[in-house]
Amino acid sequence: MLVSLHVKNLALIDEAEVYFSEGLNILTGETGAGKSILIGSINLALGGQAAKNLIRDPDQPALVELVFEVTNPDSLIKLQELDLYPEDGGLFILSRKLVNGRSIGKVNGEIVSAGVLKQIAEILINIHGQHEHQSLLYKKKHLEILDDYGSKEISPQKVKVREAYAAYSELKETYDATGMDEEQRTREISFLNFEIQEIEDAALKDGEDEELESRYRKMVNARKILEAVTMADGLTGAMEETGAQETIGRAVRELHAVAAFDGKIQSLSMQLQDVENLLNDFHRELSDYAQELCFSQEDFQKTEERLDTINHLKSKYGQTIRQILEYQAAQQEKLEKLVDYEQYRKKLAEKLQQSEAVLKKTTDQLSVLRSKYAGQLGRQIRSALKDLNFLDVLFHIEVCPLGHFTANGGDEAEFMISTNPGEKERPLAQVASGGELSRIMLAIKTVMADQDATETLIFDEIDTGISGRTAQKVSEKLAFVAKGHQVICITHLAQIAAMADAHFAIEKNVKKKETITIIRKLNDSEMVQELARILGGAEITETVLKNAKEMKELAIGTKSS
Repeated sequence: MLVSLHVKNLALIDEAEVYFSEGLNILTGETGAGKSILIGSINLALGGQAAKNLIRDPDQPALVELVFEVTNPDSLIKLQELDLYPEDGGLFILSRKLVNGRSIGKVNGEIVSAGVLKQIAEILINIHGQHEHQSLLYKKKHLEILDDYGSKEISPQKVKVREAYAAYSELKETYDATGMDEEQRTREISFLNFEIQEIEDAALKDGEDEELESRYRKMVNARKILEAVTMADGLTGAMEETGAQETIGRAVRELHAVAAFDGKIQSLSMQLQDVENLLNDFHRELSDYAQELCFSQEDFQKTEERLDTINHLKSKYGQTIRQILEYQAAQQEKLEKLVDYEQYRKKLAEKLQQSEAVLKKTTDQLSVLRSKYAGQLGRQIRSALKDLNFLDVLFHIEVCPLGHFTANGGDEAEFMISTNPGEKERPLAQVASGGELSRIMLAIKTVMADQDATETLIFDEIDTGISGRTAQKVSEKLAFVAKGHQVICITHLAQIAAMADAHFAIEKNVKKKETITIIRKLNDSEMVQELARILGGAEITETVLKNAKEMKELAIGTKSS
């Protein structure tokens, strides 16, 4: 459940902290007091988009922090799959800080992306926003709800459908791409033969280019190399009196003559002898290199021409010899298919047919599952709608074939409803008013809440377009849901507010000539006062207070029964 919400420097809120309770948490307040800011801040902490004008004081950071206590084993397993583990007491502390146009999200002090926060949100909380019920006007949403309801069986089957559809689509694309007439086939064969022959004629060897480039660099810079080698030979040789070999040789002889008089001199003499030996070895290798450096103009020309050939092929077929040879192999495979074109197309058609059969089988199995759960979900939603004062409602979910394959199967789903006696069931989008859509969404949410491990449900103004007996039914349904889940609800209706286990007032005040929003938890007497405000409007009379008190007492009695 959501234990607490801490908001700082956000819109009308300077700083506020709310500690929620189990059961039904009600938030009420005058229009414009900032009730929706709270829902917006929760969305923000859970990875929602941060508007630039949301920060109250742009020179200061804004912060939203949520503390969740997670006890449901399924939820804990899902969080562990995200590599997230609770603090002591099963607490998860989520925060989002906005500063200098950037946002920083954290979970238990560790920085995470907004994407991870959104994944956590799907596990811990379900938010019904002010306009979410409008999504029921679109059939796509109906299929999403159905698939979520039967997710334990439907989700694994959808994975199979996606895999089968991907395999089928790839084969179909290949089959369609190979369709050509005899003239096209002849041209393609001729072109492939040309490319293959051009590469074959070059008789490439892997790594040959690197060896040639090294030799070519050496040939191009031969004069510079020869000058440097000659100079080094003179400096290190024994031909000149100043040559290193001659100089070191004399030094060796001088030390060797006196080495017998001092052990230290003997050691130094041996070190210098090693230097002389190394220098002799170096000079021999340098002389050998100088002799090998000579090459003919013919060698240079052949090397240059060979490199030109390889570089020409590289410009057409690949950046390396290996890539060129791989390209040749791929073109050879294409050629073989085109030479035996009819047989190749026949085999491809057979594979496509087999793939389509697998796809049809998996989509049919998915359709069967959807039809099965459509019946169950339809009955449960119909029952929930009756609890919400749709007394003569008819409702079912129609699953129909699309007529073609998709990665999501071959079905579409539509909610069919009749809200008046004697009327045929028609598509929901053609029948329901705004207030009815709100109640239908509440019915769906309450049914879905029993199917998953989500501990916290938030309803932002679920009371749109309802009053009287219907409002009472909605309040009773929320109270019922709150027995198994934590429910946080923003409302304008006294019937719903009266059901509160914990009631919070959201008020707008002026402090230091600035408008700020404060949130405070109400005690029992303050709850009655707030109900009276909602009932009585501008003037709260004794009669209104009495009605408010009776409403609260009746709500308590309804919940305990």
